[in-house]
This record gives sequence, C-alpha cells and structure tokens, in this order.
Amino acid sequence: MRVGLVCPYSFDVPGGVQFHVRDLAEHLLAQGHHASVLAPADDDAPLPSYLVSAGRAIPVRYNGSVARLAFGPMMASKVGRWLEAGDFDVVHLHEPVTPSISILALWASNGPIVATFHTSNLRSRAMQAAYPVVRPSLEKISGRIAVSEDARRTVTTHLGGDAVVIPNGVDVARFAGAPLSTAWQGRPGAPTIAFLGRIDEPRKGLPVLASAMPRVLQELPGARLLVAGPGDRAAARARMAPEVAAASEFLGAVTDVEKASLLASVDLYVAPHTGGESFGIVLVEAMAAGAPVVASDLAAFVRVLDGGRAGATFRNEDHDDLASQLLRLAADPAARARLTAAGSRRAQVFDWSVVAEQVMAVYDTVTHGADELRAESASDTRWTRLLRGRSRGEA
Repeated sequence: MRVGLVCPYSFDVPGGVQFHVRDLAEHLLAQGHHASVLAPADDDAPLPSYLVSAGRAIPVRYNGSVARLAFGPMMASKVGRWLEAGDFDVVHLHEPVTPSISILALWASNGPIVATFHTSNLRSRAMQAAYPVVRPSLEKISGRIAVSEDARRTVTTHLGGDAVVIPNGVDVARFAGAPLSTAWQGRPGAPTIAFLGRIDEPRKGLPVLASAMPRVLQELPGARLLVAGPGDRAAARARMAPEVAAASEFLGAVTDVEKASLLASVDLYVAPHTGGESFGIVLVEAMAAGAPVVASDLAAFVRVLDGGRAGATFRNEDHDDLASQLLRLAADPAARARLTAAGSRRAQVFDWSVVAEQVMAVYDTVTHGADELRAESASDTRWTRLLRGRSRGEA
C-alpha cells in the first residue's frame, strides 16, 4: 500500500506527534509498504530518506505549548506537488484542523483520507475558529482516529461525528532492551528520579516536581533528580530551592538511545504534567523500559496506567502528595518491582505490532471502493483545483 503521512509540526523539533508519525512510517516501511512523510523542517536539518520537507516552520503558541507550523501559498504548492508525485492509496493527516500543512493537504487531496486527532482540549478556541473554514472539507475524511478518549471527546465536541480510538505506539522491544547506565542508576537510600520534557513549559510540571524535592531530600539526602529535555537550564535551576538545584543534573535534549537508557536505569520516573495531555507516550516508554512510573492523576494518564494498576498517581499539582508517593516507593523495593512488572505488561498493549495493525484496518476500510471515491472527488472543491492545479493530462 502507498501511504502518504502528513505531520503539521516541524519534524526536526522533538514532539509526540512527530514521534508518532516517524514510528508509524518506519513500521510501515519495515512491513513492505511505501510510506512518505510530508512535514515542515529546517533546510539544514538531518532528515530521514522517507521525509519530504514542506519548508521551514514558524513558532506559534498552540494548545498551551509552542508549535512550529507551516502555512501559506508556497507550502500549498509543495503539498500539491507531493500529492501528485506520491499517487497514494491513502493520505493520513495528523491534526487536520491545525493551521499548518495538514489543512492544506486536506483541501488538496481527492482520494481516501484518514485523519488522526491528538489534541485534548475541550475548550479549544483554535478548533472553534477553524471549524467554519474546514467544515466542508471535513466531509472528505473517510476514517477518523483519536489517540485517546480525551482526544475523541475533543473531536466530538468541536467537530461533530466520532472517531475510533487507536493509541500512540511504542517500540517496546527497543526500550525493554535498553542498556543500563551506571551514571543514572541510584543506590539504596539514594534513588535517582527522572523527568523528561520541555523544561520551560509549565504544563510539563517541572515546578511541581521541584517543589516536592525538598521533602524528599530531607529524608533521602542522597537522592538525585535527572532532568532531560530542551529549555533554559539556568533559569530552571534558579527557580529551584538551593538544595534541589544542588541535587539536580540537567541533561539537556537527549537522543532516543539516551532516553531509553535513562528510563531503564533510574529508580523512578515522574510525569508531573498539569494538563493539556491527551495520551502520555512517555509513560508507555517508561513502562516499556522498566521504570516505575509516578504520574499526576490526569484522566489520560490514569487510563494509560490502567486505572493506576501499572503506575502510581498523585493529585495533580499537589507537590506534597507527589513527595509522599516518591518517598513511599523509594523505601519499598518490592512495590517498585510490582510496578515494573505491571508496567511492562501494560506497555505491550501499545506496541507498534498491535497499534499499526489497527491503523492498517482503518486504511483497508477507507480504501475499499477507492476507485468510486476518486471518481466522485475528481470534480471536488475549488480548494482541490486551486491547490493541486491542472492534471498532467490537461492542456
């Protein structure tokens, strides 16, 4: 099958949607399918061979974060050329109402379309504003996927209709087989606690974790906090209590290999996110690597953790409750071992071998009768004609 995947966010900047698109494309290629990804990217960024750059993106505040998006006539032209050259059996758009190339591809496509919705935001002004513009084109989408029940509710609230829930995927074997690093391992009475995320983004929750650490260090003076992720490390350290700053090691942005090794090595992984999460892919990665997980009780996180059976939870933004959970688990190796075992089992549900099969089932459904769909779409909207231009057979 020839699959065209469209990622609205800059591919050279780490992010959950980018990782999802990347891993799905690589899984499809490994299974013998043709997969091409269209995404914004800087001209000098190292890119995989299956990716076609739509050009440089610009940073835009979106859904409580900063997304790097691409839009405009030049991007539209690149989208049209990619679609013509790809001759895809199915086009798979991610975040199709985000003001970036996914919308352009939605307007320009005239074949079977699948759309995956990642965002969880029941009061999304961006979606409310975009809906009147994209509403006619949404009818072109043959199959809708939401990565979680939270993302599904966002779709039904803002766009109408429904979506099948298919979660994000993880290469479980890669994380399960990650090598341990002595630099990141703890010892009795001196555990290592890991945080991964953009450290400048408040909703990722580093301030909550930093506020919990003084109590942890009071009882466990040898504990270490390992902070991995991009951002202003000096500013983050300055916001910490002196004893927390002294016990913290900022690793900066880490590679995929380093991330897996970090998660496999630490005593505890903490996800203190405060909101805006539709899934929680890093929780699955941590469980796959064998790290006991402690996460805020966001609904999306609780579902990933199987109702709290595969990881411990604490009250969202309650740093004292977080400290209690960390101290409890640090003092109980057997409890950590139980969480590791439960997490490893739970992670199997999200392995790409399972998730991609569900995605392929959607592809098979929407491509059934594709010839009829293409015929109906041949005289599609003025957007299709404008963005794709004349066909090769026209004078």
